[in-house]
Amino acid sequence: MTKIGVFGANGRMGQALIEAVEIEKEAQLAAAFVRSSSPFLDTPVRALQPAHSSELAFADEEGGVERAEVLIDFTLPQGMLTHLQSAVESKIPMVIGTTGLTEAEMDQLREAAKTIPIVFARNFSVGVNLLLNLVQTAATKLADEMDIEIFEAHHRNKIDAPSGTALAIGEAIAEAKGWDHDEVARYDRSNVHEAKSQDEIGYSVLRAGDIVGEHTAYFATMGERLELTHKAASRLTFASGAVRAAQWLKNKPVGLYDMQDVLGLK
Repeated sequence: MTKIGVFGANGRMGQALIEAVEIEKEAQLAAAFVRSSSPFLDTPVRALQPAHSSELAFADEEGGVERAEVLIDFTLPQGMLTHLQSAVESKIPMVIGTTGLTEAEMDQLREAAKTIPIVFARNFSVGVNLLLNLVQTAATKLADEMDIEIFEAHHRNKIDAPSGTALAIGEAIAEAKGWDHDEVARYDRSNVHEAKSQDEIGYSVLRAGDIVGEHTAYFATMGERLELTHKAASRLTFASGAVRAAQWLKNKPVGLYDMQDVLGLK
């Protein structure tokens, strides 16, 4: 049994994580953390999750992390880094799905991984992580004259763009091609007045309604087009993957891992 603590427990992803823990027989919700200003503080978790089986109440995120054996965090970068410091101080492993991190914030995460084991992934879906392998195969097997484009769509409230998953797909393709991703990525062509190069990866973004997440990698040339697509219908897809990662991470050595490690895809 893995005792799991969830940060941002009253949010949409936090609620999905609690549901995923409830579903998993070998996991137990040990703590559900919310901000000290949250109206749900000290309220029973079942106020938002009527089917929840325990008497657990939402707790202040500023303390009590030692209740958990593994912590899961999908909150915004600033909050996540504060929670990460608490995890380091208490020597508790952490699963992190926060996206939109700067390089400096990634450096803080890497430094923390010298003290505790961390699984960091931009997407915890099993299907997306298989997609990362498939796009690398396509990138190495298809001819160099292929145009490569990535399209992603999410709900209107998603802040970072392109999504972390879209960037992960692009980085996987660039790695397979032997390219420097930062040099070949194209996010805006509004001021470009020349034909597209085959030595670049273009990104397109849609934000609308309640779209959970859609990602497509296009490999196109004259006369044919290969599209590799993943569509998520529920946040529970990502939450279940994160709980799986938490179970895997328990008792692992110090270090920085990703979902490819969890799934044995490396």
